[in-house]
Amino acid sequence: MREPRNRVVQVRRFGGPDELEVVDAHVPTASRGEVRVRVLASSVQYTDVLIRRHLYPQTMHRRPPFVMGYDVVGEIDQLGDGVNGLQVGDRVADMTVVGSNAAYRTLRADRLARVPAGLDAAEAATLILSWTTAYQLLHGAARVQRGQRVLVHGAAGAVGQALLALGRLAGLELWGTARRACGADPRAGRHADRLPTRRLPRVLPGGFDVVFDGIAEEGYRRSFAALNRGGLLCAYGYSAGVQAQRRMPTMLMWIARLYLRRWLPGGKRARFYSINVMRARHPAWCREDLERLFGLLGTRAIRPRLGERISFDEIAEAHRRLEEGGLEGKLVLCPDLPSRRDRVPPQARAGPHFRPGHARDLSDQRQFVGARHGSAGLAFRHHA
Repeated sequence: MREPRNRVVQVRRFGGPDELEVVDAHVPTASRGEVRVRVLASSVQYTDVLIRRHLYPQTMHRRPPFVMGYDVVGEIDQLGDGVNGLQVGDRVADMTVVGSNAAYRTLRADRLARVPAGLDAAEAATLILSWTTAYQLLHGAARVQRGQRVLVHGAAGAVGQALLALGRLAGLELWGTARRACGADPRAGRHADRLPTRRLPRVLPGGFDVVFDGIAEEGYRRSFAALNRGGLLCAYGYSAGVQAQRRMPTMLMWIARLYLRRWLPGGKRARFYSINVMRARHPAWCREDLERLFGLLGTRAIRPRLGERISFDEIAEAHRRLEEGGLEGKLVLCPDLPSRRDRVPPQARAGPHFRPGHARDLSDQRQFVGARHGSAGLAFRHHA
């Protein structure tokens, strides 16, 4: 019987997208307590950019080359010794941080979430990092209550979109800032660049009960200022620092200052959330939260934005698109997908305007968007 081929995406040195390469690797064998999966889908997300550029705390100890891939949905094709409750053919998911942009990989059996039959593997993969992060921010870190006023920075991003959708299910009054319209109530059509965060309490007297910030503009200062007395700032990222080419010590200083601000008068609180820390402390919680999200996906109570399924030969371009921004949804690597050249008719390839995988950002201004609980749908509108 012919040995299956295992292609993987590895970073050969820290740096730009051109440092990624697709290579053939050996097919791993499941050890005791492990399963081997044939990878069906693995998301490509902004966190991968941080890892590739050596700006992600959880992978600072790693040295290239290593295989990329933060999450995985796969089908078990081999069981290691001592594995109970799973069988060949089961579909499972895991958050791996690295190693899942591959055709095959091994996983610890005790960490796996079950993927219900009938779910689209690529859609399921979009939930593993972004939506689990959003769910835990809302119900773990912030413990939100129905009717609270909540501000989401980066509402057009993957976590931001998930916060809006899950926040609506929780009955929150939601507002968001985003670079482009991504799904808020059209009644709130003010430009955030013209409406600095320090002025938001004038729009909502008293300020916000909770602010979620994965951007860290001005080191979270404006987010902290937008809180009401007793309000909570939940920081979970620092993409503004990454885009500004800040070094890791600078961004760690921003996080440290978060906790120092708690001692200022006004009763405001702040904390930094890390899904990796949460998973290390409470692995069962993360598995249960993800399976709960799979259930919501199965009933279509949530509809994650799947932007595009990509093949191995599109991975570097996918990273470029992530850095440019303006994507409509999550990019998902599907190892079984043929290359784009094999999928595109020759006449389409010959056109002078054809650029594989290119996304155009139609809005370069950050917009202020809001969504009140109970509003129907996630329809966003551009405003002049």
